[in-house]
Amino acid sequence: MKDTAFQELLTSIRQAGRIRRGTLKPARVTTFRPADVKSIREKLKASQAEFALMIGVSIATLRNWEQGRRRPEGPALALLRVAARNPRAVAEALHRPPRKGAA
Repeated sequence: MKDTAFQELLTSIRQAGRIRRGTLKPARVTTFRPADVKSIREKLKASQAEFALMIGVSIATLRNWEQGRRRPEGPALALLRVAARNPRAVAEALHRPPRKGAA
């Protein structure tokens, strides 16, 4: 890793720590509303069981997201962001052809 890239990484890690401690405000915050998760699943024309299996979460977790009791985090949130922008790419990447009519 080049020194400049390492220094940028180190700076971002320090910033993340300050954000976590509350001494620095994040530059941006992304929030996923429950309807977003459901609409992504519906774009793929998948049932809750199919979609949960596709993205590697339990059906209970998916239901909690859709009903607003919990919010997706980490890798699941990243995958949902990609799926929101390009559901076909997610379906192809996860080896599941989208049903007819999927965006």
